[in-house]
Amino acid sequence: MDAERLRSLFDLSGRTALVTGGTRGIGRAIAEGFAAAGANVVVASRKPGPCAETEAHLKEMGAPALGVPTHLGDLDALDALVTRTVDTFGGLDVLVNNAANALALPLGSLTPEAFAKSQEVNVRGPVFLVQRALEHLTASPSASVVNVVSAGAFMFSPYVSMYAAAKASMVAYTRSMAAEFAPRGIRVNALAPGTVDTDMVRNNPPEFQAAMEQAALQKRMADPDEMVGPALFLASDASSFVTGQVLIADGGLVPR
Repeated sequence: MDAERLRSLFDLSGRTALVTGGTRGIGRAIAEGFAAAGANVVVASRKPGPCAETEAHLKEMGAPALGVPTHLGDLDALDALVTRTVDTFGGLDVLVNNAANALALPLGSLTPEAFAKSQEVNVRGPVFLVQRALEHLTASPSASVVNVVSAGAFMFSPYVSMYAAAKASMVAYTRSMAAEFAPRGIRVNALAPGTVDTDMVRNNPPEFQAAMEQAALQKRMADPDEMVGPALFLASDASSFVTGQVLIADGGLVPR
């Protein structure tokens, strides 16, 4: 192993990466990191404006980029997202399922509508997006799927049980996908962030944010950029012998 070979392990040049929820927070940071690593980057989120702004920003960084407004709860939109990605860049190598719905209700007060909305975006959308992209991932010589889950999938999660349970479901899907898709040469792993300084976290009451900070061994939130290294590791050749795993990047929240 020499310096050049080591650097090449994290190089995404010539690869196309699709990042859902890629216009803000963790997804935006990952999109920027993948752009810096040489990838063609496609970002998807619900609103056209942020998609266009993020596309322009990534292009200013020097990366070929595309923003595609997509609602993860709309299965037809997932087909359109994959089609535009492949039509624009000729294939798909890396899929990051990052988009999420943080809708929260206490147990005992769940509604069918809220439950369905949480499942549609947090579970059904990612699972069917992988299914829609499967043909193109199979054709890639370096296919990797990264499902962004949550440290909450491994903890007591009062008041946010719908979100935590959905992320726990994606952990199970990650392991099953890894097993079923290994013969196709597709690696599937999950990234489980702890408390990260994003809009989703900032929408919680201040006392909840403070409690999450203090619960971690490092006693702070992560900056979204701190998720780029773990995501790049899982997406790149640096993790070529890693599949079916969950990388917990939580500042020591779950172990404690």
